[in-house]
Amino acid sequence: MMIGIALLQLGTEYLGTRDAVHLLCRSLTLLVGLPLLIGGASAVLGWMERHRHRLVPSLFVAAVVSGLCFAGLLWASRRVTLALLPHHPVRQQHGGGDMLRMGFMMGVTYFALWALAFVLPMLVEDVRSRVLEAEKLRAQAELAQLRSHLEPHFLLNTLNAIAGLVTEDPRQARRLIGSLGDLLRDSIAPGNEMETLDAQIEWLRRYAQILETRHTGQLAFHWEIGDGTPRALLPRLLLQPLVENAVKHGALMRAGGGEITVRTKLDGSRLVVTIEDNGPGVAKAATRPGAFGLASVRRRLALRYAEAGSLRLESSSGRTRSIVELPAELGAIS
Repeated sequence: MMIGIALLQLGTEYLGTRDAVHLLCRSLTLLVGLPLLIGGASAVLGWMERHRHRLVPSLFVAAVVSGLCFAGLLWASRRVTLALLPHHPVRQQHGGGDMLRMGFMMGVTYFALWALAFVLPMLVEDVRSRVLEAEKLRAQAELAQLRSHLEPHFLLNTLNAIAGLVTEDPRQARRLIGSLGDLLRDSIAPGNEMETLDAQIEWLRRYAQILETRHTGQLAFHWEIGDGTPRALLPRLLLQPLVENAVKHGALMRAGGGEITVRTKLDGSRLVVTIEDNGPGVAKAATRPGAFGLASVRRRLALRYAEAGSLRLESSSGRTRSIVELPAELGAIS
């Protein structure tokens, strides 16, 4: 790119002035100066990266140095050319000061072209990497918040239910303690951001068992797991807030007890998960302020899949569905 611009500049200038001596001077300057500029500037850039030196002041100093070097080269090439062609008629259009000024501008201009070709892409990539890192850290923080979202009152109510069962049904109390322990262990255990649907459904079954025991006769879960879906990968604990919403704002709001159905299927190359309750339904309005569950699911889908992942709500009288769609990625069932 720099050579092409140099040739274009030399050609247009010669066509305008017909000054062969000046053309030769500038050509010699570029022939010597461009390799020196590219090599020297690249070395300076590498030094700045290794020593984490401030970029803008360093580039400014380098541009000035490049201008001074080109000014000296153009002045020297002019002297050499005049010495080699003592009998050539020379048009005295430019004095020594003009040559230094033009050389300085050449150096700054070609240094700017080098920076545009090499430094700007590096800066853009650096900004992009920082943005991706910030998004990754934000996603990890949101996942940590989600994994700690087993609310204190959920734990307290579960412990109260266990306390009531200790004398009435010790076996059920032991099962509930085991489920709660597994739930807490899996919630805080380190692991990958992605997990199989099979593992996530197993976690939700333990969660549902606790809820069914706490709300005996008022809540029932049904599981319709489609063929091929257990191996599908999805973000860890993605579905828990949707199940929690379906219980709180759906099934438990129904007089006489409610039901939650978790349904999964593969639709071509997409995984579709539907969480349905038979509660009173929700108004067709924007998500209410403070609705952590829906906002967190949408946020995590956007971070992981951009436009390829989605969450939508469908509601009618006596039925509400949360439908998650995302690209089907298959993993191994542990």
